[in-house]
Amino acid sequence: MFQAIENADLEWKCIDGIEIPYAKQFGDIYFSQDNGLLETRHVFINANDLEARLAELKDYAYFHVGETGFGTGLNVLALWQLWQRIHPNNHSRLHVTTVEKFPLSQTDLIRALQVWPELKALADQLILQYPLPISGCHRLAFPEDRFSIDLWLGDAHDIFPIIPKTCAVDAWFLDGFAPACNPDIWQEQVLKNIVRLSKVGTTFTSFSVAGVLKRGLREQGIQVSRPRGFLHKREMLKGIFEAKNDQENADLADTRSSPAQSKNELRHIAIIGAGIAGLSCAHAFAQRGHQVTIFDQSSPLAGASGNPLALLNPKLCPIEQSAEHLMTLAWQHALNHYSKFRAFRPIAVHQLALKNATDLLALVEQYPENVLHAQNNDALEVETTFPSVTLTQAGSIYPHQLKDQILEHPLIEFKQAHVDCIETDQSNHLTLMDLQHSALGTFDHVVVCCAKASQTFFADFPVLKPIRGQVSWVNNQTAPLDLKHAYSYGGYCMQLNPQELILGASFYPNRDDDEVLMADHQHNLALMGSVFPSYAKTLPKIDQWQGRASVRAQSLDYFPLLGKMQDDAEIYTFAGLGSKGFLFAPLCSEILVAEVLGEACPVPMRLREKLNPRRFQKKLKAKKPYFKANESTIS
Repeated sequence: MFQAIENADLEWKCIDGIEIPYAKQFGDIYFSQDNGLLETRHVFINANDLEARLAELKDYAYFHVGETGFGTGLNVLALWQLWQRIHPNNHSRLHVTTVEKFPLSQTDLIRALQVWPELKALADQLILQYPLPISGCHRLAFPEDRFSIDLWLGDAHDIFPIIPKTCAVDAWFLDGFAPACNPDIWQEQVLKNIVRLSKVGTTFTSFSVAGVLKRGLREQGIQVSRPRGFLHKREMLKGIFEAKNDQENADLADTRSSPAQSKNELRHIAIIGAGIAGLSCAHAFAQRGHQVTIFDQSSPLAGASGNPLALLNPKLCPIEQSAEHLMTLAWQHALNHYSKFRAFRPIAVHQLALKNATDLLALVEQYPENVLHAQNNDALEVETTFPSVTLTQAGSIYPHQLKDQILEHPLIEFKQAHVDCIETDQSNHLTLMDLQHSALGTFDHVVVCCAKASQTFFADFPVLKPIRGQVSWVNNQTAPLDLKHAYSYGGYCMQLNPQELILGASFYPNRDDDEVLMADHQHNLALMGSVFPSYAKTLPKIDQWQGRASVRAQSLDYFPLLGKMQDDAEIYTFAGLGSKGFLFAPLCSEILVAEVLGEACPVPMRLREKLNPRRFQKKLKAKKPYFKANESTIS
């Protein structure tokens, strides 16, 4: 359990005409009154030798900076500014992992960063993606600069132990308030996990030379020195993680890294299946400069992802669970992700309280202001007897428009082909074969995104149950709903466009038929009529309705299957998204990329394990010489 996030309680001090934020919780200022930006460059940029280290990055290299206190974001912006100036044009990437217990409100952040006009262009981009004060990891991506930030909100004692080590930190900014004001952050548990996330060669710098910090680092095996501090400060702290001998160097190696993860070169990646899972994965890899080929025996979005409109409608958890709750984390990431596409339409969702109304209404007080608000049943534009909670930050996506934009990417190629099997050779290259056993291409990695048909490529694949679902749409231009609103009531309804209402969806477990049925239209109408009886009567007769039926795949514990099925082959699965494909796919793609490429993972360890496709296995089976698909339907 995690505590609800509180924003920083600030007082503003005007010193020599400069407004400096002062943290009441800690009794300290956020940056030096002498010149906070110059101090950041001296202590964190220069002392970590980042200008040279970043300029010398090899092709497709990944450099990882860790930080103990995000604060005003000044350190991150100074690093980003340096990266813009000196980064090599070779697909290398820079990533920051930073932790903050008391984030500034967006209003205070804007005010604090006005001190630095030269950072304004970067600050504006940061502010645009600045997250809600909800505990957990918030990934902010700036692909044009090959730069990203994982902003973990929560107490350092709670956060650092749950960050997965999928990629070691190369340099640390040990920032935060003076140890006398905030001694908890330098306690053994925190420092131990900071070192756990590091490797031999990792550097550490801090403006503080307090004994608790020096002793703590030395106890964790860090070699500490005290070079000249900034301006009048006599000393600062610098450290390096050095191995004492070859055996220790071997013991400290990151055991999760593989030869495939550690090579800095262009990867060729095959994705089997062109639904939202496959398209999202392809986009994530291509944004990192890798070549992606998507295979599907039919057309993109031919399966369950091909409805005319998708709704992002999460069921939010109690706030103390948010840091490890997939749906809550995926909701925040998905809104940030899809807003960059033409296919996205921001909306508010009115979630009707049909059962457990007390629990739903209680969330209003737990979440940040203006995220949720309760309203009486007479406040909606359609008549109902049920109270509701409005999720103000939600969205809808036009899947086919999204698909078109993703496939425009120059590094993504779509091929219509029936992949029959994946053959491996002694060099661990993977060749896709069709039904005639002709080679479709050789790749470094393969991601199987075929929903229920994914099981045909793997031995001992977890059970995925089929669920039939049908959506309906009908002309309602005589009484259209507000385009900016959707309604959720076990089913859902919203405007597909100004003339048509879309509603659904039927839900029939263990059925895999996909014909459009009048019975399902009747089901969707009855479901809507149970909450909006008057409005349902205004709709045309069912024989004038249109629809689309498809089959979704759901795991037995409702979590997607994400990752490798066995250690010794670069073949991954991404399946089992159920009815939440568009909600889960963007964040899950980032998690998968972290595993494939050896990057930082944007979710905590326990949640990552819940997604592990091998979680149902008691014992792995021996590797087979190839992975074969026998069924005829792969989409």
